[in-house]
Amino acid sequence: MKNIALILLFIVGAACSQQNLSPTETAKVVVESFYNKDNQKLSEYTTAESYESFMAIQDIMTANTSGKSNFKVLQEKVDGDIAWVQFSTSYEEKPETFKLIKENRQWKVTEKGLREKGPF
Repeated sequence: MKNIALILLFIVGAACSQQNLSPTETAKVVVESFYNKDNQKLSEYTTAESYESFMAIQDIMTANTSGKSNFKVLQEKVDGDIAWVQFSTSYEEKPETFKLIKENRQWKVTEKGLREKGPF
């Protein structure tokens, strides 16, 4: 009986420790982990394909950046398991847009399709 109680306590604790972030929160985590080179966190909040793309450009894009991101959401659109977040940061002059999908009940930044256009 004690073993069952301990197992249940562990499962509940593990479930509570995993955060379910909103698309906007996920986008902010991805931007900040990318520029801070926190690649473990970056991999948690991106699809495998997007993670590879971020890693391919990380050293080039982060070479002359420092300080806070000043992440600011401009627009967000959620449609079922797909979301779009347009945002600005202190790292880039122009606004950027991330496409996110729900993967295992968690929002992750993914790649846009070749001819896919976002809603903004």
